[in-house]
Parts: sequence; C-alpha cells; structure tokens
Amino acid sequence: MLTGLISPFRRTSGMARWILVSGLFITGVFIAFALFAPWIAPYDFNQQTVDGVKFDKMAPPDGDHWFGTNDQFYDVLSRVIWGARTAVEVVALSVMFSVVIGVPLGLLSGFVGGWVDRVLVFLMDSLYAMPSLLLAIVFSFLLRGPLGGGIIAAALSLTAIYIPQYYRVVRNTTVSAREATYVEAARAIGAKNGTIMGRYLFGNVIQSVPVIGTLNAADAIGTLAALGFLGLGIQPNEASEWGYDLSRALDDAAAGIWWTTVFPGMAIVLLVTGLTLVGEGLNETVNPALRKRRLRPVQLPPHEPSTYLAEKDDTRFAVGDRETVEKRDER
Repeated sequence: MLTGLISPFRRTSGMARWILVSGLFITGVFIAFALFAPWIAPYDFNQQTVDGVKFDKMAPPDGDHWFGTNDQFYDVLSRVIWGARTAVEVVALSVMFSVVIGVPLGLLSGFVGGWVDRVLVFLMDSLYAMPSLLLAIVFSFLLRGPLGGGIIAAALSLTAIYIPQYYRVVRNTTVSAREATYVEAARAIGAKNGTIMGRYLFGNVIQSVPVIGTLNAADAIGTLAALGFLGLGIQPNEASEWGYDLSRALDDAAAGIWWTTVFPGMAIVLLVTGLTLVGEGLNETVNPALRKRRLRPVQLPPHEPSTYLAEKDDTRFAVGDRETVEKRDER
C-alpha cells in the first residue's frame, strides 16, 4: 500500500519534483512549529513578564528576544510561532469542513440532476460570484455573536468561501462520469444509487480534491490574515494571529521599527508560498496528463552488416552485404 502511494512521486522528475519537495519542506517547518509551539516558543503568546519583570516595550532583537518585542510587550518570536499553530488549525478545519460539505453535495447534484441540481447550482454560483474576502467578512459578522471570535468561528467563515469550489469540481466530474460504462454495468446488476455514488463514482471524482485543498489552504492563510488585519478574525486574547500583529505594527513601520512587521509578514509569505508549491507540485504528480516520467536510456544492439539477397531464375540467394555486392558489380 505504501509503495502504491509513493509510486507517483517516484515517477515524477525534474522541476515538478523540486517544486513539490520545496513546498513540503516549507510547509513541514510551519506544521512543526504548530505542533510543538509550547516547546519551541520561548514564551506564551500573551506572556508579558518573566519572573515578575515586564518585557521592554518595542525592544529591538537581542539575545533575550531574538525577534524583539512589540507595543504590547509581547515577544515577537513567540507570537510568530504560536501564530503558526493558529493558522494551521484554522486552515485545516476550514478545508476539512469544505470537503465534507462540498464533495457530497457535488456528488449528489451531479448524479441525481433535476430540480436538486438546479437549486444547488444556483445557490453555489451565488456564493461563488461574491468576492471571497467580502463573503468571509459577512460570515465573520454573523458568527461572531453565537460563536465569538475564536478558531471555530474563523474556520467556518473561511468554509463558506471554499464549499462552492469543491462542489463545482465534483459536480462537473460526476455529470461526465455517471454515463460511463462501469456505472451502467453497476445499474445492470441492480446496484442502488447510494452504492453507485459511494462505491463506484466517489473514488473517480475526487482526483483533483487534494490539489484544490492545498491551493485553498494557501488562499485561506491570506484571507485569515486579512480578517485579522481588519479586526474581524480571532480575538488577540484567544490566540496569536499574524494579521492582527501586522495591523498593530502599522504605526511602528512609520517610526522605523521594522521587526514588528517584517517577521509576521515573512511568516505569511513563506507559508502561502509553501502551500502553493505543494499544490502545483501535487497537481503535476497526480495528473497523468502533466506528469513527466523518467525516460530510461535506450540501448541499441550492435550494428551488423545486412545480407543482400540476389535473385536469379526466380531463385533468391544470399551473396553478402549490399555494399560488397555493388562494388563487385562495378568491377
């Protein structure tokens, strides 16, 4: 089973492999930060003192605070590391919710058709037509009351953006696959619609879902940072969030205090870049039309002189190679 999973990666070569490996490395670093934040970060995300002594306000990077401190007396390095945990949690939940809702709806809509398909297409197209950031802001306002400004509310706000994308891809693939021969064979043996969708169609219509998931994750990082920058994301007392830190550091940049903006901004750029590279590399890896296979060197057999067949009195007989025979005829 493991060999089957890694075989496409082994067959991929060239730029596609390097893109995928680079993206996995960058993303893996941030996932490690997210998983081991309590042990990697020198302080808690909202810690302002150590041994009863308060941190200096907006102190430059030094041996005690490698990334300096901000205007709230927080350690910037700790905020960046804990922000990785927040970003990974929100993005993972939003992508998971989007897949769990969008894929079944697309499969049902494409297979059943009729009024169900028309209603779902109208609803999803309406959501898809709205700008993603505006839609996230609307849902953030709606969910702030019942759920507060925590990670679940932020994840659900992003979920509303990406459900139509999974729905459209799966629905279009299902519409073209439901008339395939193997589906007709399943109907002929008496398989129910639920069995056909779950057993025969599901595995064939989700080939692009992992690629969409990684690209959506990259987009979700930027959208989450935008919500935090506008003050509509996660509340600062609940978790560390890079977009909120950037919004607090706007005045610092004008005053020449660079470390409060550079490090959270770099974290956003690097994680978005890593997830984008994973999506692009994964697309070329799992897509047979784009995958570049290794070419084995061709070994040609050693050249042997061909035998020239002459004819005489309707009888063919070997007289040697053609070049020798032609020279003999010239003489």
